[in-house]
Amino acid sequence: MFRDRLDAGRQLGELLVADVPLDPVVLGLPRGGVVVAAEVARALSCALDIIVVRKLGAPGRPELGVGAIGELGVRSLNVDLIRYLRISDEALAKVEQQESVELDRRVVRYRRGRPEVSLEGKTAIIVDDGLATGYTALAAVEVARARNASTVTLGVPVGAADTVAMLGTAADRVVAVETPADLQAVGFWYADFRQTSDREVSRFLP
Repeated sequence: MFRDRLDAGRQLGELLVADVPLDPVVLGLPRGGVVVAAEVARALSCALDIIVVRKLGAPGRPELGVGAIGELGVRSLNVDLIRYLRISDEALAKVEQQESVELDRRVVRYRRGRPEVSLEGKTAIIVDDGLATGYTALAAVEVARARNASTVTLGVPVGAADTVAMLGTAADRVVAVETPADLQAVGFWYADFRQTSDREVSRFLP
C-alpha cells in the first residue's frame, strides 16, 4: 500500500536509481502519473516531461478500456476485446474523435507553448501511477519510440502481473514496485488516490 502518489514515486525512484541509464528523461502520463514521475525525476536528477495519452473506452461503458491514443497520431487497440464486444468501426471512431479533442486540450494546457524535451538518443523512462490493462502505457511507449528514444523503460508503482509481462515485449525494460496477480484496481493500492487536477499537473512540470 502506498500513502499517495508522492510516496509511490519515492519508492519507484529508489528502484530506478540503483541502475540509472545513460541520458535519462522521465516522462509522466497525465494526470496522476506526473505526480509519481516528478519524484522519480528528482531521484534520478534528470529532466521531467510528459507524454499525453488517452484511454479509449467501450461505447456505453467508458470505464472499460479497449485501447488508447497518443501524441503523434499513435493508436493502440485491444483488437480481441473490440471483436468480442462487437464494437463497430463507426462507434470506435466516434470515441476516438472525442478523446482526440481532450488529448489536444491537455497537450496545449500542460506544455504551455514550451517545446518537448528531446528524446533523440536518450533513455525514455515512462512513468504512470499504475497499470491495469496497459494500453495507455503501450501507446506512450510507441510515442517515445516515434520521438527517437534510444531505449524505453516503463516504471510504475503497481501493475497487474500479466500486464507487466505483456508490456515487457514492447518496452526495453519494465520496473514495478508491486506486481500482484490480482490487481483488482490501481486505486486499491493507495491510501490516498484522489483525482489529480490540471492545476496540480502544471505545478509539477518545469
